[in-house]
Amino acid sequence: MIPDLKNKVVLITGASTGIGAAVALGFGANGARVAVHYNSSEGAANQVAAGIRQGGAEAITIHGDVTATANIRAIIDKTVAHFGRIDILINNAGALVRRCPIAEMTDELFDTVVSLNVRSVVAACRDAVPHFRRQGGGNIINVTSIAARNGGGPGSSIYAGAKAFVSTVTRGLAKELAAERIRVNGVSPGVIQTPFHERFSTPQQLAGLQATIPMNRLGTAEECVGAFLYLASDQLSAYVTGQILEVNGGQLMP
Repeated sequence: MIPDLKNKVVLITGASTGIGAAVALGFGANGARVAVHYNSSEGAANQVAAGIRQGGAEAITIHGDVTATANIRAIIDKTVAHFGRIDILINNAGALVRRCPIAEMTDELFDTVVSLNVRSVVAACRDAVPHFRRQGGGNIINVTSIAARNGGGPGSSIYAGAKAFVSTVTRGLAKELAAERIRVNGVSPGVIQTPFHERFSTPQQLAGLQATIPMNRLGTAEECVGAFLYLASDQLSAYVTGQILEVNGGQLMP
């Protein structure tokens, strides 16, 4: 249990499955009040919220497609309306969308990838900061990817570039907002066993990736949770901002 997370209000986008779901449950286990955002997986989001409540913490679910920035403001406003504040914003929503060689990349696909992985993060930070300012501080954790450093796998260069943007804007916002007691950090997962890879990677691709990992195994969503809890806790990381925590089994050692 991390004492200073108790009763903190945390909004996690894309929290119905995978890393987002594990992180939501982890915050709930530490007594935080959790807004579980989802887009298409309502049933899974309800299960995550139910799991948090069963552990004795408070949780709500909020629906919205984050590719539309008006929805992002509504998601944050609903969080604040229900809990009275927002302490921690975790920008986890994102996806590869589909693998596509650059010669076949359409403007429509490019816009979708950028809207989901870049514009949504910028909009959420923009809309959360006024609340943090009124409260005297806050915490933003952006989810990037190992692809931001190594360029990603086949057909994922635009996704990798989008995640590189997230890593860089995280550092920029950390400088911009530090004087206002708003910390901004990132978590960069490696190859994690989640619905992401079930959808976008073949068993052969995953086996090839595993061979490049010194631990010789893929990670789990639960193994990512500690990084988020650490960055969210002022007790543990009050002097940490502008950092990207790599969680990848040693696959990348920057």
